[in-house]
Amino acid sequence: MDRKDFVQKIKRAIAERLGGKYQVRIQEVRKNNGIIMEGLMIFSENHNVSPTIYLNHFWEAYQEGAALKEIAEEIVRIYTEDTPGRNIDMEFFKHYDRVKERVCFRLISAEKNKELLREIPHIPFLDLAISFYYAYQGKDLGGGSILIHNSHLEMWEISKEELFHCSKDNTPRLFPWECRTMEEVLSEFQKQREPERVQNDFYRVPPFEILSNSARMYGAACILYPGVLEELAERARTDLFLIPSSVHEMILLPDQGQQRHNMLREMIREVNAAQAEPEEILSDKLYYYDYTEKCTKIVS
Repeated sequence: MDRKDFVQKIKRAIAERLGGKYQVRIQEVRKNNGIIMEGLMIFSENHNVSPTIYLNHFWEAYQEGAALKEIAEEIVRIYTEDTPGRNIDMEFFKHYDRVKERVCFRLISAEKNKELLREIPHIPFLDLAISFYYAYQGKDLGGGSILIHNSHLEMWEISKEELFHCSKDNTPRLFPWECRTMEEVLSEFQKQREPERVQNDFYRVPPFEILSNSARMYGAACILYPGVLEELAERARTDLFLIPSSVHEMILLPDQGQQRHNMLREMIREVNAAQAEPEEILSDKLYYYDYTEKCTKIVS
């Protein structure tokens, strides 16, 4: 069975399991960096909002031996647990005054998102793009985001500059920045398993720090927060190399005059190629914050 047959059989199995009062749809969803994923959505008269259940890892599970019946049951369980118990009034999203307090920005790759950037408002930043989303939070839907498209600006009758102005206030307020040492990050993952080895490894770790936000989602955008890089450079008493670990975080390394640019760039490329999830890659470039000039630039 190929992937296309798998998707259709899962769709039919869920439709048969739920009955005629439900509609099961398959939709291709364009994720960050042009990654296309197949999403399954289930609708009924009582639920106008459905979680998008991505089938990629279910396909992998099937290839590893999971039965179609087990996969269908798991998808129905996810739908049942994650779907609000009533219809959700989305009328508020038509009115900018009702959403503007939660409009935020994030950083994405301009090169890898060429097609997406034709559809969404954005502002160029170095080799990246500042894009915008609505950060929703509520008892029915929990937390999540809605990507803002050009069509939303037309509906709201606003400009992307106004969107950027609001997001500059909202993003640091809703998602405050935090900077942790590499030791703290490693300890968080490994202290339960090999505490002595981790402690010894600390002595061999360069003075890296990890900049992200409180949600640790799209935290690389913290380099845009007013005064953040200036404060961190002042704390380090030197300029900073900015290493794009992913869209979720930026690694900071004080410029101690010993780092080789080519080595750092190669490290970025190797991590992106071998370890990073394709949709989470931000850039292969090495960035630099010049404390004297108070600006961020690409290291040539």
